Amino acid sequence: MASYPRQFLRHLHATRSLHRQVPTARVPLAFELHNPPNRAVAHRPTTTTTSPILFLHGFLGSKRENRHISRELANRVPVTVYRLLAQDLSRPVYTLDMRNHGDSPHHPKHDYMEMALDVKSFIEQHKLQSPTVIGHSMGAKTALTLALESPNLVKDILAIDNCPIHLPLEPEFQRYLEGLARLRDERVSNHQEADRFLARYEESPSIRLWLISNLVKNPNTSYLDVRVPVETLFDAVGPLGEFPYTEDELQSRNFHGRTLFLRALRSHYIPEEAFPVIYSGFPAAKIVDVDSGHWIVQERAGVFRKVTTEFLSSG
Repeated sequence: MASYPRQFLRHLHATRSLHRQVPTARVPLAFELHNPPNRAVAHRPTTTTTSPILFLHGFLGSKRENRHISRELANRVPVTVYRLLAQDLSRPVYTLDMRNHGDSPHHPKHDYMEMALDVKSFIEQHKLQSPTVIGHSMGAKTALTLALESPNLVKDILAIDNCPIHLPLEPEFQRYLEGLARLRDERVSNHQEADRFLARYEESPSIRLWLISNLVKNPNTSYLDVRVPVETLFDAVGPLGEFPYTEDELQSRNFHGRTLFLRALRSHYIPEEAFPVIYSGFPAAKIVDVDSGHWIVQERAGVFRKVTTEFLSSG
């Protein structure tokens, strides 16, 4: 399929959007809070919260895709062979929308340091102490960047199928963005029409469903609109293959907290040649292989829950 993104997408900024552009550097991130059952009903806490979990989604995702697993993590009471009694490790879970995604505002700059500083601002604003940060793909590199930029701010990191190296995004993400941009001009009125259109760009029904989560009802028309700034994200595809710190810089800039890398064996984002770089920047890192594609949380939910709760309980 022919691709001419710059010419095709240039008009988008002038004709959209349901969100305003934010002139300041820091973006206030939209979020959902999933409280454990022994806490008050889920609402924005008014006091300092100790040891929460922050869940960061991947490219073109949102807090919605982590809603189910976050509720389970918030309510989980794991039992391990190393304990005679069950230990309640229930912790509040914040699922965040990164800048230019979900319900968070838009900003023309989209790279890992900017997103990491957004999360840092969120932690400071909400007075969160010793959080665990879990991130998938784009969210994983954001979490790793945050740990290196502010190593005393976070307790530990769980990076799902991404690591601190320079590795381009798969080309299908560019295709997905082109599909979303063209879908907007098709003036579809329901998700069934959107699914049929996106079948030209993606065969998998589950991935199409994930892409459709970026559509919202336009309050001024009867049609669906794309809520992500496609042109901004198209320009971000290159930078999202990078990492803010070089391999040489990781020799001196480290995060010594516990860091778990979940490596999908049917993906390519954590190659074996990256292991020395991982251990250089994250000396306490552990790498666990999962027989899965890139979408570990969705494809191997049971394995993810087990490994994650073991990681949290061992801390």
